Amino acid sequence: MINQVPNLETCWYLSPPWGQEIPPLEVSLLEKVYVTTTKSFGYCCGVEWSAKGWSYEIVSSNDNLTVLGREIIGTGNLQLVTKEKPVFELGELVEFRFHGDGPPARIVQGIQLICDS
Repeated sequence: MINQVPNLETCWYLSPPWGQEIPPLEVSLLEKVYVTTTKSFGYCCGVEWSAKGWSYEIVSSNDNLTVLGREIIGTGNLQLVTKEKPVFELGELVEFRFHGDGPPARIVQGIQLICDS
């Protein structure tokens, strides 16, 4: 079990020094951004405070990049978070086409999003 008090104290001291304001974020979560260092577009999927300021986690071409605010340019376009409903339901009996041995009928025991499919 994690002791929450030392965990809170650690996060508390990693905050900006007292008497100073926390700088505003450059971009919003899920906003499309242009990364100047890699000359590519991506979406902001996370933000973290570091000693150098805000660090942004950018998903670009199936890679995650961690960049500072001065390395990105926001576009103002937000990505929708809607996902399509899965084709199968949990517990459903489905038939697959396999090229190997084994029965083609299987029970769906879990669903996972892989490569946006």
